[in-house]
Amino acid sequence: MEKIKIFLVEDEIVIRNGIKNSIEWEKEGYKFVGEASDGELAYPMILKERPDILITDIRMPFMDGLELSRLVKQELPDIRILILSGYDEFDYAKEAIRLGVTEYLLKPVSASKLLESLKGVSSLIRQEKEERELLKRYAEDMKENTEREKLKFFGQLISGDVSTAEAIDFGRQYGMNLSAQVYEIILFKFFTVIGVSGLSNSVVEACENLEDIIAKIPYIYMFQRGIDGWAFLLTAEDEEQMSERTSRLAKRIEQMMAGYEKLEYFGGIGSAVTRLRELPRSFSDADHAFSGRFVSRLNRIVRVGELKNLQGTGDFEVRGFGEIERTRESVEKFLNNGTQEETSRFAKVYMTEMPEDNFKSSLMRQYIVMDVYIVIMTFCEKIGISDEEFQKEAESFKAAIQRIHSAKEMEEYMRRFLARAIELRDMVSGRRYSDIIEAAKERIESTYMLEEISLNTVAAGVGMSPSYFSSVFSREMGKTFVEYLTQIRMDKAKELLMCSSMKTSEIGYEVGYKDPHYFSYLFKKTQGCSPKDYRARRKE
Repeated sequence: MEKIKIFLVEDEIVIRNGIKNSIEWEKEGYKFVGEASDGELAYPMILKERPDILITDIRMPFMDGLELSRLVKQELPDIRILILSGYDEFDYAKEAIRLGVTEYLLKPVSASKLLESLKGVSSLIRQEKEERELLKRYAEDMKENTEREKLKFFGQLISGDVSTAEAIDFGRQYGMNLSAQVYEIILFKFFTVIGVSGLSNSVVEACENLEDIIAKIPYIYMFQRGIDGWAFLLTAEDEEQMSERTSRLAKRIEQMMAGYEKLEYFGGIGSAVTRLRELPRSFSDADHAFSGRFVSRLNRIVRVGELKNLQGTGDFEVRGFGEIERTRESVEKFLNNGTQEETSRFAKVYMTEMPEDNFKSSLMRQYIVMDVYIVIMTFCEKIGISDEEFQKEAESFKAAIQRIHSAKEMEEYMRRFLARAIELRDMVSGRRYSDIIEAAKERIESTYMLEEISLNTVAAGVGMSPSYFSSVFSREMGKTFVEYLTQIRMDKAKELLMCSSMKTSEIGYEVGYKDPHYFSYLFKKTQGCSPKDYRARRKE
């Protein structure tokens, strides 16, 4: 057990030595870390040693005990202070209480009396330390829930549904300092290479490495977006600094991803804005740039203005009938990975990046429309979509070939057709996800007793990235992974409490909690009573 650290301040050397030498500190479970003759000398030493308990005389030259207590409490609010005084005066006691002094002892104080007081204070300190550790562990376990709340907050930021003052206050709850001169949003996601299997461990490792990189950079705040990857909110003092920070982050991510040859990635950089309420514009630009992942070569992080420049680099050129086939990949990618909310953006980017010359010829227009039609219908057939209404819409899209005379008309038809295909894909995926969820549940229920079970290990087991799996699991189950795992463990614990003679600590170990204190803490937190009180019910 970690020893309680003691610091002594007393101007009378005889009394100071008497206190210091009359107690066998190490034997009693304490560590004597320093002494001083007055508050002025003691203050810097106390800040350096950071003791758990300060024993100080109340009347000393240069700086008295009350002034020392006030200063120390400002810097070390959890410290416990024992005041020693030869003056039994009410005003001193009253002031000591106001300052948060733990005990007020009259001199001369015997070793036994001081030890008695220290024992009570130490017990309180250890209890509070344990509670802080348990709370810290609980917060770590519930990190998934925190990420969901952070994502809701991000949604408010990018929709403008929160005032600047509210945003700063909410941000502070999640450890974010949103008081800055410049803000910028970056959207990022990585993908598995089509046709390559056995990548679940690489995906999990890449997720952990990326999040570890971001967590160590104080001016970047991360939001997990599930299937949509991540959003990074950067802060800076001016636009020049923001540009440097953005470039540095992009380079850091590119270097990290170079170690994962079988994973691809894409990022979209938004515009720098000077007010929190302008974040919707930064997000919109980042989202537009991020949409380039469907029509551009992957493995890059770009700004919205760079999308147009990609035309002519060989990424997305259509000059003749043979080359139009190359555009199929972007549509196929979107059908596999796009979302309903992105259909308008994808259709717009797809058409914007296509050379205008392709729409001057009616024959070329018809060829492009038919090619998109074939890609979508082939995809739907591949995943088993057979919907009569969709077939009617498909025929309507095909019949519209003769009526489409501009890129704008093509964009609108394409948007509607894609939106319906994505909607039906999601319905089919729901059935596919049900198989994944069942596999995850089976894995949880068979390994819940293992301490190493985690969101990451289960996600790897079903072949998903942790953030993607967390998003799907929460949506399908109506509760987060950790909530489900905790429920399974608590249900088993309640069964053992009622139907076995096992000790509480043994039950905790049996259901996956190696720390009996944490098991009891979590049981009370989730069930509303201690394991002991729950077991007592069987006697009623």
